Amino acid sequence: MAEKQREGILVEPQQRLSDEQVDLIDGVSRELLEDPGLLCYNAEVTELFKSAGARAEDADGCVRLRVPSKVVDKALDAAPSKLVLGARDPDNRLILDAAEPRVRFGSGSETNVWLDVEFDDGRPTFKRNPGSIARLRDAAHLAENLTNLDFFIRCVNIQDEQVTEQNKDVNKFLTSLDNITKHVQAGLTDLAALDDVLKLGHIIAGGESAFAENPVLSFITCVVKSPFQIVDDTAAKLMAIARRKAPVVISSSPMGGATAPFDEFGMVAQINAELLAGVTLTQLASPGAPVLYGAVPVRTRLDNLNDMYGAPEFVHYNSDCAQMARHYGLPCYSTAGVGDVDRPGVQATAEKLLTLLNVPRAGAQYIHYAFGLLERTNVFCPEQAVMDDAHIGIVKNLLRAGNVEPGNRDEVLSMIREVMESGHKTYVYHLPLPTQQQVYVSYPLEDEHDALHAAHRKYHEILESPRKPLPDDLRDKIKQGVPGVLPQALGE
Repeated sequence: MAEKQREGILVEPQQRLSDEQVDLIDGVSRELLEDPGLLCYNAEVTELFKSAGARAEDADGCVRLRVPSKVVDKALDAAPSKLVLGARDPDNRLILDAAEPRVRFGSGSETNVWLDVEFDDGRPTFKRNPGSIARLRDAAHLAENLTNLDFFIRCVNIQDEQVTEQNKDVNKFLTSLDNITKHVQAGLTDLAALDDVLKLGHIIAGGESAFAENPVLSFITCVVKSPFQIVDDTAAKLMAIARRKAPVVISSSPMGGATAPFDEFGMVAQINAELLAGVTLTQLASPGAPVLYGAVPVRTRLDNLNDMYGAPEFVHYNSDCAQMARHYGLPCYSTAGVGDVDRPGVQATAEKLLTLLNVPRAGAQYIHYAFGLLERTNVFCPEQAVMDDAHIGIVKNLLRAGNVEPGNRDEVLSMIREVMESGHKTYVYHLPLPTQQQVYVSYPLEDEHDALHAAHRKYHEILESPRKPLPDDLRDKIKQGVPGVLPQALGE
């Protein structure tokens, strides 16, 4: 019997790179890990790599690690090619298998700005507001009700007065988990909060062993600052997460033209080396720790040095990285669906669809940033998230494999012959009733004005819909057993 999970969309991955090009990138990445190597600012990381066979040399205020291929190969052998990202509802689990290009889409970033949309005589107005626990609650509830959103990465920074560095992690995870039954993922602000966050996960999953089978939450770490610098505090967080066997993303986000080469070969060789370094560190700290190859390569806008997401080079970078992850047998966390413009509209739609129509074809299993982001990753807009859900639904249908099966041969012949013998000569009576809406309506957001009005109406309908909070007994256990919980995180 198949394991319960969200279906996603299974694609036939496009091979942008030839086998020879993959081998070339792999070889250059491995050479880069030896020369120039990694600048390491964490003493424990240095000792782990040295014990595994890397060379350590004194550098200016840090250590230069020169990592031979044998160290990387041993880590790749230890890293699992298949992992589970759990969920409160078992039907929402994600099984990420490097050998199966089953694509899922989710949210991402931790924006400081929440963009509200209102209408004045039919014309949209936009108001920028700070992130808060209340807005994160609404974002998670919205995500629960977006059909094509498969997982939730906290998409707004909680900036309430009562939020501190010490209690932020528990409250952002709890706020999310109390409002969504899909998988929840976020970064870790404070290493000291890790055990409290995991205790929260254990309570919701039904215990520590249940969490191991159904990890309802996971983490993101940007352990390598481009180019080739292992960050002290993030490395400490990564090692602690890996040792607790919680799923973790090794995320690297070099900017082509600023912190990485602009050209495709140089960019992919660098980010691939940085990701191999992060994966290797997880396995040195805890062999078998579940880890995702987290590629977030972006292009630099050369007039102001901002990052760019709606550019052809972005598609090339990310498609190549998905292919490299598959080469190593690692599940891939990738990126698509970001708008560089600062408000919803035609430009945002075009920029988002440029990547949404192309990056998933490479077969990355886990595509984040796909819902609601504007002004690169600085703004979250709920109406934009509703429109993105509609667009991603269309993309999923476009990506579906051809439905041409030998078993349907006789049915096709019979249907066409029946129509030709009829007096009406039409196939309307043969439409599949369960999917009539998809057949008749090409764009799923209709309104007398435009899609933004329709998205605004749908968002507010979702806000008024019933929520799916954690059961009362779990809420009580959390309040009693997890320190730092704020009442707002539970909607109190």
